[in-house]
Amino acid sequence: MNLRKWLFLFWTALLIGAVGSLFTGIAMMLFNGERTNGLADILLYLLILLGSGVMISVYSQMGFFAYLILNYMGKGVFPKRAWQIIQIVLTIFALLDVMFLRLFVAGGQERWSDVVLGIIILAAAIVTAYVKVKQTHISALVPTLFFMIAATIVETIGVLRIDVNAATVFIVVPLLLCNAYQILLLHRLVEGQGLAQPVSSKGRSPKIEA
Repeated sequence: MNLRKWLFLFWTALLIGAVGSLFTGIAMMLFNGERTNGLADILLYLLILLGSGVMISVYSQMGFFAYLILNYMGKGVFPKRAWQIIQIVLTIFALLDVMFLRLFVAGGQERWSDVVLGIIILAAAIVTAYVKVKQTHISALVPTLFFMIAATIVETIGVLRIDVNAATVFIVVPLLLCNAYQILLLHRLVEGQGLAQPVSSKGRSPKIEA
């Protein structure tokens, strides 16, 4: 990946984070029936949404490059099959952790929002993995699920500590969009193909794992 491709990934991911945060914030405001006083308040609110989306995107990109380093080290230390099993186990533990740990610890119904969060992350991961496999090879299934589930959950730990559902939704939606975008674009950047050119089925390579 050269500097030009990295800059393309960086700026487009920033745009996706900003737009995702903007639409999420507006949807939440309309759903909650909130009102703003005057044009100045509206513009300020939109500016805050865009700025928050940019910061979420940067956070997502930090997690993405951390994942790339971890995946590179894992493939270098463990055999291929063993590394896949480790990723599967970590993914399952992360998903069960976010869905059920606080529910069991708290012993109350107010934690069912965590179960819904886990289901949303799982659904987004399955859709992203399906598209990734269609574009590349079946070997990309496990790494994509691992990144979309385990990495996303790690990135949401901070907002989960706030324990406010609205804040969780506001962070998770643009975070999932940014993570999905980056993992789906990765093979195009690595292979050096045109960024807007789709990968044909004849061009699938078993070497693509993420």
